[in-house]
Amino acid sequence: MRVSKAQAQANREHIVETASVVFRERGFDGVGVADLMAAAGFTHGGFYKHFGSKADLMAEASACSLAQSLASAATLSVQEFIDLYVSRAHRDSRATGCTMAALCGDAARQSGDLKSTFAEGIEHMLQTLGEKYPTGPDAAPDEARVKMIDLLARAVGAIVLSRACPDDSALADEILGVCRGEMVEALLVQV
Repeated sequence: MRVSKAQAQANREHIVETASVVFRERGFDGVGVADLMAAAGFTHGGFYKHFGSKADLMAEASACSLAQSLASAATLSVQEFIDLYVSRAHRDSRATGCTMAALCGDAARQSGDLKSTFAEGIEHMLQTLGEKYPTGPDAAPDEARVKMIDLLARAVGAIVLSRACPDDSALADEILGVCRGEMVEALLVQV
């Protein structure tokens, strides 16, 4: 049975969205094409009708989930971002959480194209957060950017370190609490 162009596009989008969740949950190397297609409700054979390679899907799924993270961050103040990002709820929601915290380590070992996708997503996040960063009239022109690079690196690092600990570990919660507290304190010093 032939599928209309509109249905084929809808199927592709569904595969990309499903892959973005599965990749965040299991990593790029932790899942094969057959498993990705099965998770999306399709057969393995249909994969190559939509994508040239798994690497193509990795880049597209990453761009999709990075855009979702950006859309969420765009609705938050910097304080709200810190509170939601550096939290146990985010830590425990790997499949639906931030792509940077879930996949930056994996992306570092991938192609230049995938690294470029991540660099673009990181840049957009820095710009979005930087626009919300409260600076005083005497602030240096790049102050917001410097502060947001520091904030984003701390936030992602806190989640990565916390996830590396056992789920019920006191250390996992301590990492989140200390990092969140230090980030909020640094933010308040600037206001």
